[in-house]
Amino acid sequence: MRIGLYPGTFDPVTLGHLDIIERAMALVDRLVIGVAINRDKGPLFALEERVAMVQAECAKITERRGGEIVVHPFENLLIDCAKDVGASVIVRGLRAVADFEYEFQMVGMNRALDASVETVFLMADARRQAIASKLVKEIARLGGDVSKFVTPDVRTKLVGKFSA
Repeated sequence: MRIGLYPGTFDPVTLGHLDIIERAMALVDRLVIGVAINRDKGPLFALEERVAMVQAECAKITERRGGEIVVHPFENLLIDCAKDVGASVIVRGLRAVADFEYEFQMVGMNRALDASVETVFLMADARRQAIASKLVKEIARLGGDVSKFVTPDVRTKLVGKFSA
């Protein structure tokens, strides 16, 4: 069984993330969505909220397409998380050249730690390349419409965070 790991903070999960998840499903038998705890980023949503959002959105994907998606919170090294879940492939989404430079460094470090785990890059769909969770949160915080960037359920949660 080919297991892939798609890591991120998913704060919140966006249409860009969901696009990568759907496309990664074609590459693996099981896709593990690694929701990073990453206290340094100071997420808007608590870990439990992010996990629940990702699970709800992924359930819609598996209902529509089939396949297996598992949501797995983690706080250790990415390469150790890959070992923990049995992943032989790490899936990363790229939006622009700037993403590639950072990801290139990460691949080098991960390969030095464990060369048996391969990294696969998927380019974001052209309609989704500008979507970044950080920008989506800023738009929502300032009262803008984020419906082009997230699902209706995630939009409701975002608006709720900033209307309190």
